[in-house]
Amino acid sequence: MAVIVAITSCPTGIAHTFMAAEGLQRGAESLGHTIKVETQGSVGAENTLTAADIAAAEVVIIAADTKVDLSRFAGKRVYETNTKAAIHDGVGVIKAALEQARIKTSAAAQSNLVDQVAAAKAARAASIAGPYKHLMTGVSYMLPFVVAGGLLIALAFAFGGIYVYEETNRGSLGWALFQIGAPSAFALMVPILAGFIAFSIADRPGLAPGMIGGMLASATGSGFLGGILAGFIAGYATLWLNQNLNLPKTLAGLKPVLILPLLSSLFVGLLMIYVIGQPVSSALNALTAWLKSMEQSSALILGLILGAMMAFDMGGPVNKAAYTFATGLLASQVTTPMAAVMAAGMTPPLGLALATLLFKDRFSAEEREAGKAAAVLGISFITEGAIPFAAKDPFRVIPSIMVGSAVAGALSMVFGATLAVPHGGIFVLPIPNAVGNLPMYIVAILAGTLVTAAMLYVLKRPLGTLETPTTATASGTAD
Repeated sequence: MAVIVAITSCPTGIAHTFMAAEGLQRGAESLGHTIKVETQGSVGAENTLTAADIAAAEVVIIAADTKVDLSRFAGKRVYETNTKAAIHDGVGVIKAALEQARIKTSAAAQSNLVDQVAAAKAARAASIAGPYKHLMTGVSYMLPFVVAGGLLIALAFAFGGIYVYEETNRGSLGWALFQIGAPSAFALMVPILAGFIAFSIADRPGLAPGMIGGMLASATGSGFLGGILAGFIAGYATLWLNQNLNLPKTLAGLKPVLILPLLSSLFVGLLMIYVIGQPVSSALNALTAWLKSMEQSSALILGLILGAMMAFDMGGPVNKAAYTFATGLLASQVTTPMAAVMAAGMTPPLGLALATLLFKDRFSAEEREAGKAAAVLGISFITEGAIPFAAKDPFRVIPSIMVGSAVAGALSMVFGATLAVPHGGIFVLPIPNAVGNLPMYIVAILAGTLVTAAMLYVLKRPLGTLETPTTATASGTAD
């Protein structure tokens, strides 16, 4: 019997984080091992690993889609994977960790050339997943600023009207709320995004160059697109300098706090001012103008695409690409894609929950019980609530939820619904000015839910035998 510790983390820190933890716990238990899992979720770390836990562990598993600090695991055998693997095959991850985990060297040991070469090879091997993980790290740190800023702006409009930001309203509560939300919280959005992309790539030395590049992206008008570029440039430039700049031992202490941030900031700053800023600003302005001037036909197409993307992998890379696109546009005051994305993200679990209620002969007792949880996750805009159903019957469930989400996204765009915040589900709907054209937005969500349920009725066949309520209850209790 092995003693294992683990950390799980996803960009939003909500669903995948805890589902991955559950997958690892079940996998370890089925193999006869003991495990303690620290979840780094939206409210911070829970079930935190102590020094004693780490010292007693034979292997450390990191199942994360974001950057996780590994400094406390120096000298331990560490195995890294993503949350998807832990959710779908916890047993396989446990087995792979016990066989393939490698010793995590200390920061001092990594300073020699041999370890640098090994680290470079490992980075190249993970190059496919690397950029996505770095981007999601930036997004995860950016989200609280967008949520807080968006809600404060909505409340400012509720208290002071749509012209609350004008000088004639200076000193009022609405004006104060707007100052906190727009010029403050929203202004930090791009620098935070860029800074933590760079942090994910190059650790702490990349943070300052990334944030400086993000500030310059905002200053040059290149927005979130420029911020993403600045983060990657700053991160990889810092990483390259760290691996190739050899200094005497007397100057080694200055490298992470002075030399790397200075040189990287200089490099990314000059690129943003003289090379990248203006072209990306022009591209972002063109995109913003197109989105604001869309006719119903083009809005319909964009809504269909964004909606289908949200349901395709339920929190995976395609889903997060659509979500990141919509979230980034909030800084440019383009809020219709965000509304479409949230509507489309809510409908998969909501549609499945409705289908388990209406068409019980097509779902097992376990699935009908899971439908209750899916309903709660759906109203909270946690698309991952559909994953258990899709994993069991992907060829029927995934097309069904994609059609429903495409309908929800398309209707939201056609109705011109807007959303000022990137999360919250139905809990942000009552907030004044958080949602534009609220009645029709609710219609879009309901329509997507109904279409999802109808598609499931058409595609899924009735089960041979419908369990009795007693069996269903026993099954749900056992699970």
